[in-house]
Amino acid sequence: MDTQYDIVTVGGGLGGAALARAMAEHGAKVLVVERETAFRDRVRGEMATPWAVGEAEALGVRGLLLDECAHEASGWDQYINGMAQPRRPLPETTPQGTGVMTFFHPHMQEALIQAAADAGAEVVRGASVREVKPGETPSVTIEHGGATNDVRCRMVAGTDGRNSPLRKSCGFEERDNPRFLQIGGLLFEDVDMDETAMHLWWDIDALRGAYIFPQGQGKARAYVSTRVDDADGRLSGERDVSRFIDMVRSVSRRPDVLRGVHAAGPLATFDGTDSWVVHPYRDGVALLGDAAATSDPSWGQGLGITLRSARELRDQLVADDDWDAAGHRYARNVDDFVRKLLEVEAWFGHLFYDAGPEADERRGRAFGSWEREPERANDLFMSGPDVGDVSEASRKRFFGED
Repeated sequence: MDTQYDIVTVGGGLGGAALARAMAEHGAKVLVVERETAFRDRVRGEMATPWAVGEAEALGVRGLLLDECAHEASGWDQYINGMAQPRRPLPETTPQGTGVMTFFHPHMQEALIQAAADAGAEVVRGASVREVKPGETPSVTIEHGGATNDVRCRMVAGTDGRNSPLRKSCGFEERDNPRFLQIGGLLFEDVDMDETAMHLWWDIDALRGAYIFPQGQGKARAYVSTRVDDADGRLSGERDVSRFIDMVRSVSRRPDVLRGVHAAGPLATFDGTDSWVVHPYRDGVALLGDAAATSDPSWGQGLGITLRSARELRDQLVADDDWDAAGHRYARNVDDFVRKLLEVEAWFGHLFYDAGPEADERRGRAFGSWEREPERANDLFMSGPDVGDVSEASRKRFFGED
């Protein structure tokens, strides 16, 4: 380990490794500091929407992931109270011209951190960042192998997850939305389902959602999304696997779904609270991915946020040798696209999960207008924040109030 780098990434997951690879390819001296010596399944996002796949393409990692671990599907199947909606052929309906990409998260992480090393980044695993001092030339204190090292760099990229210690230690302003939804996930093997599409079910009566995202070769990640006041929705551990399967069947209204499957990982449920940083750059420290903003996983935008933020930071740093100015432009761009994502997420949340007569009336009006004009449904989640409109006119159109 040297004492001077251009970039130090705190974390070697999707955002850190993708950025490290990209910047190393542009000649930067990059150090990746990763805590884990082997990545583990901890029930994380494993579905990249078409706009996220487009960001992976822009970062040069889509082909790598498809070669190493990813499965791509073209269809998007949705059911409301058991009634099938028309299948959406994503390559035909999104500007990226691609489908959804899924993968086992630890395999993705291993593939990308190796790709970063192959591109010339220095990777240190089993290491902990003890302190980051922001400034004109930030410093990072790293503990590894019983020794402590201080390194300096032009920029620190904080990719240390949704509970990012860098958020607090570096003085970023944090914001949270009120708790609303919770989501549980479990990986299955021997899943007998159409692997050319993703499968989503909404039980409007129970205010629950269930999703199955095939990963190829009979593997699939299943999720159940419920309101935080739904006590039956918080499932965890081996003892709740059968209850989880029963809930997927109840929401989908298909008693045959997940028949004969085997659990292949842990079952856990966690709050889907939105959490974000206002302007995720200051004094030589940029936050990426979940460290910068976490969207409720119920809406599948997390991987897109991570890939987009890595691509945005790469583009700004490559374009301008004044990395402080580049960092501020990066932060403004992240603020803008995250704002759009969270606004539309709130629309969908109110539509599918609000309770009471007014909510039922709102759903009836919105779904009726969508049936007549499918283009009313805001497409930001599939096509990305450069396409979606979050104006008041768009909101009224979404809910059929215009």
